Amino acid sequence: MSDVELAVLGWPEDGPTLRLDYRRFSYAGKFVMSSTGKAVVRDAGVDPDAGGEYDDHVLAAVAFNEDRTDPEALWLRYVTVREDQRGEGLGPRLVRFAYDRARERGYERVRIAVNNPYSYEALYRAGFGFTGDETGLAELVLERPGDRSADRYRAGLDVLGRRDDLSAGEREFVARKRERGPPATGDGGDTPDRDRQD
Repeated sequence: MSDVELAVLGWPEDGPTLRLDYRRFSYAGKFVMSSTGKAVVRDAGVDPDAGGEYDDHVLAAVAFNEDRTDPEALWLRYVTVREDQRGEGLGPRLVRFAYDRARERGYERVRIAVNNPYSYEALYRAGFGFTGDETGLAELVLERPGDRSADRYRAGLDVLGRRDDLSAGEREFVARKRERGPPATGDGGDTPDRDRQD
């Protein structure tokens, strides 16, 4: 991997936007909105203001906003990694960075909702724990700091494992991770297929 830098582009009140190539990033359209804050992993030494249709220097991005009902909590909304960079650990690294910046800004908790076992595992590697809550369309709520016990980790995998829409690969991934238990924070673990969405 080339030299990279992590940066907060702005907080929600700053109205930052990104132009991510929809062919290379999941959720690209969500980053055009100016109602959320943004942080990125980008190629170091590349001028982020260089012209072009897309912000091609971005390797991974996360959008975030304050919890409307809990001013001490920040929600991470969308995490995306450029398709040629998936499996390199950029997502967990960016989420840990966003968490650290949120804590510096005074937030006590950071939350995120995930809907697939790969994201669940990546967020555990980034120090999050399953709250036991679900939201949206079959999304599990994770929080940092949070309960990272083996029982709680497996409870989340059990919820994911009961979903009808899991692929055979996802089912095998859940079974393997359930047997192994929670990863250590920062653990690279084994990475799933590179063609999955982050």
